[in-house]
Amino acid sequence: MQLSNDQLLLPGFIDLHIHAPQWPNAGVALDLPLEDWLNVYTFPLESKFQSSDFAKKVYEDLVQELLAQGTTTALYFGSVHNAGNLELVKACLKYQQRGFVGKVVMDNPQQTPANYRDESAAQALTDTKTFINSVYELNKKARIAVTPVITPRFLPSCTSEALAGLGRLARQYNLPIQSHCSESDWENGYALQQYHQRDAAVLDHFGLLTDKAVMAHGTLLNEADLDLFHRQEVSLAHCPISNVYFGNAILPAKQILERNNKIGLGTDISGGFSPSIYQNIRQAIISSHQRYEGVDAQLDPQTRGTKAPMLTMQNAFYMATIGGALSLHVPTGQIKAGCYADLQIVHQNWKTFQTETPQLRFEKLLYQTDKANIDQVLVQGKIVIGKEKYCENHK
Repeated sequence: MQLSNDQLLLPGFIDLHIHAPQWPNAGVALDLPLEDWLNVYTFPLESKFQSSDFAKKVYEDLVQELLAQGTTTALYFGSVHNAGNLELVKACLKYQQRGFVGKVVMDNPQQTPANYRDESAAQALTDTKTFINSVYELNKKARIAVTPVITPRFLPSCTSEALAGLGRLARQYNLPIQSHCSESDWENGYALQQYHQRDAAVLDHFGLLTDKAVMAHGTLLNEADLDLFHRQEVSLAHCPISNVYFGNAILPAKQILERNNKIGLGTDISGGFSPSIYQNIRQAIISSHQRYEGVDAQLDPQTRGTKAPMLTMQNAFYMATIGGALSLHVPTGQIKAGCYADLQIVHQNWKTFQTETPQLRFEKLLYQTDKANIDQVLVQGKIVIGKEKYCENHK
């Protein structure tokens, strides 16, 4: 395989936070508060995934779309129903995306709709174990295995019994964990009111903050929370587009990187409208600038923003690649010996009128690339998007 002069080879991207059943709603009702958006639009849609036929159509489309966007590894929230969740696993296996998939647990009758929740904590745990074992069975013939993930939706949707049981299952099966943490004022306030602790401390109490845990959003994490994440080696999924709509604050991503906390990028479909990690790389930089400069013109320029260091393009690219790989403990995200050949071949879409340094070309590439510029995508050496089908060296 030989690249043309206008093509570049990049690592495949890693999306650390996707709500797979929300794909049909991408870009819908993002003007609503989080609680209303969930109850009016999101939960009714997710309840449809008890139909394996409906789930298959949606998930096959989603997995192919993400691969076409250069996303070779994805961490997915499924839904409550295993019929749909197993169709998501099958779609990852069929199209050979490296998938991490979780059966969502939400059993709290006070915070979840009657027609879309687990019957009880006991049933939720039983269904989670069934899902785990079903994934292992499907993996027996897989080239690239799917990893089951322990998935409490977030504190408001789960009872203490369910949270404790999921912590035990994570230890029993040695599995990754995913949830939301300090995502919004509403979620944060629920933890303080219900448990008299911040949600990071509550999750830790139930054994859900481990070195295999990925917590989404984190816009309201304080220094003590970040210290806890660092000690436990918990990763943060930064979802910059979604955070604009529902995060109630801008994540200090640069400062989190400087603390050596683990952090990667997520699209958060459909709280985020775009399936493109490229778009989220750009928004991460934009949001960082807004945090630095401030947004309220009525304030004095000296006090309007944080004046804290801003993300660079290298920082954002790191989160989309190496940061995600470290979060999921997968040898990928880099082009070097010993890493999986999870790659994307892209061509530049601009004319060159002057000598361009590698740094200049790198920045233009990440600001201007879209799906139409991605010529081929490889997962573990096999071309899954593009004309050719195989590349001999797969690692």
